[in-house]
Amino acid sequence: GEFVDLCAGPHLYDLKKIKAIKLTSCTGAYWRGDAKNKMLQRIYGVSFPKASELEEHLAKLEEAKKRDHNKLGRELGIFTTVDVIGQGLPVMLPNGARVIQLLQRFVEDEEQRRGWLLTKTPLMAKSDLYKISGHWDHYRENMYTTIIDEEQFAIKPMNCPGGMLVYKMEPRSYKELPIRLGELGLVHRHEKSGQLHGLMRVRCFTQDDAHIFMTADQVEEEIQNVVRLIDEVYSRFGFAYHVELSTRPENCVGSEVEWELVTNALENAMKKMNLSYSVNEGDGAFYGPKLDFHLKDSLGRTWQCGTIQLDFQLPQRFHAEYIGSDGEKHCPILIHRVVFGSIERFIGILIEHYGGKFPTWLSPVQIKILPVSDQFLPYGKEIMRQLQEQEIRVEIDERKEKLGYKIREARLDKVPYMVIL
Repeated sequence: GEFVDLCAGPHLYDLKKIKAIKLTSCTGAYWRGDAKNKMLQRIYGVSFPKASELEEHLAKLEEAKKRDHNKLGRELGIFTTVDVIGQGLPVMLPNGARVIQLLQRFVEDEEQRRGWLLTKTPLMAKSDLYKISGHWDHYRENMYTTIIDEEQFAIKPMNCPGGMLVYKMEPRSYKELPIRLGELGLVHRHEKSGQLHGLMRVRCFTQDDAHIFMTADQVEEEIQNVVRLIDEVYSRFGFAYHVELSTRPENCVGSEVEWELVTNALENAMKKMNLSYSVNEGDGAFYGPKLDFHLKDSLGRTWQCGTIQLDFQLPQRFHAEYIGSDGEKHCPILIHRVVFGSIERFIGILIEHYGGKFPTWLSPVQIKILPVSDQFLPYGKEIMRQLQEQEIRVEIDERKEKLGYKIREARLDKVPYMVIL
């Protein structure tokens, strides 16, 4: 009749499924988001088949609040935000900068052991570069642009175009392939203000990008090598994960034949490694299909971090070539790869996963020296010097405070070890 349903669903046919209910919050919302309209009340709640499941869910929510990286990250001196800098542009404090440095060294060491070459490309470039890559047409609304010397420039939203230019710097032979180029590059993306959140969704972040240029018969092996790298890195942090294959979207470039070729390569690589995966139809990048790696943290939540994207379009757009065994010019196939994704976001995930208590190898301060009184300071500084010579990250608490206070402060700072003198 006259009834108008404000919610599109899903709906229940009866109430038998609802056993345990908890209303969690009530907020105001303007009709159609316009402050000139009347205020509505939006009520949030959860329902479970069993009371025990509801209790377990609520306990996880409380634990998540305690582990909130926005709160812990600031208390532990990892990061902050400043109004005069802007939304979504976090400032990494000394402890956070140290964790970024450790993660960068970790992934760079793992890459170099596997034959990757490090590159560094400029923070901005002429719009011409992104017109060649296709980002100008498909990603422009997320890019920051400016005019310099009457020419249009853009701050890079990803490292891929720069990697293409590095590959093209000299003639290539099939004997050199695969060529693996890695870059820990700072990128900027214009995210909507309402989506910004701590380190999880920002406008400026460090991306551990890498690009593999290869022949068609090397694709499956290279995918397997990247999967092994991602598995080794995630295992180091104790993360379980699942893999999702995203296929051809509506807004894409390339023929069906090309898409089928590279999608099959991803599937075959996963099957040969006996790894299970789910299919996410139509959610691939505009230039190729991808494998997304979803981490599972200590609270059972999942986070999408690692990605392997196959790309046959970008090399064509940049006229990238290699001389094959037949003496003719061929276009390489490209893999885009990230392990952490955004290093800043990965730190946010780690803060919540560990509750702020990083494993010793990743802790910004590994040992805190606590002298019982000032007379032991010279000895404490000598111990600190010896530990620093062993490349151990150490601080000394020189404050004129009682030992119990110093111990409490060190515990709040989540320092793995205390040395009491």
